[in-house]
Amino acid sequence: MLSDLFQSAMTAPTMYWRRTFPGRPDQAHVVREFVIALLPDRPRLDEVLLAVGELVANALRHSDSGRDGAFTVDIRHAAGCTAVSVTDEGGRAEPVVIDADDLAESGRGLRTISLLADSWGWHGDDAGRTVTVIFAAEESGAVPDDVHRPMSQGDGRQQSNGADGDPACTRPWDLAADQP
Repeated sequence: MLSDLFQSAMTAPTMYWRRTFPGRPDQAHVVREFVIALLPDRPRLDEVLLAVGELVANALRHSDSGRDGAFTVDIRHAAGCTAVSVTDEGGRAEPVVIDADDLAESGRGLRTISLLADSWGWHGDDAGRTVTVIFAAEESGAVPDDVHRPMSQGDGRQQSNGADGDPACTRPWDLAADQP
């Protein structure tokens, strides 16, 4: 539940935005501008922008959103945590971190996200998936050895970089479950 996700937000307001975009490549830039306009002074904004760009690219490439569809971006910010979710129209493959070949032209997006974000996860199926990334205000520090090991939570997967300082910034499945 979202109230559990942002436990430390009791004294700070929770800000929430949602916008649906057409499933076209030119919308990646529009999404980044949307995030910049909402979170101009956000610590780690460059990392958030890189992650959202990767999520949009994945939605367009690997789901029906990129075939005359649409995708939705949700942003929640409270108590130093920023969570960005991209919901697509589904596809055949589940989101998974892979080891791309050195000469591969793609396949590094989720690996990049898993290294930058404090936590990320997904839920859904071939009819629609939501991938959520969570960033604390400060970098979480060292990445544990098991960062790429998916952990089951409900019908999706979650990965964490061990944001030890704030457990409210490490559970993306709760964020996605409480979206309106």
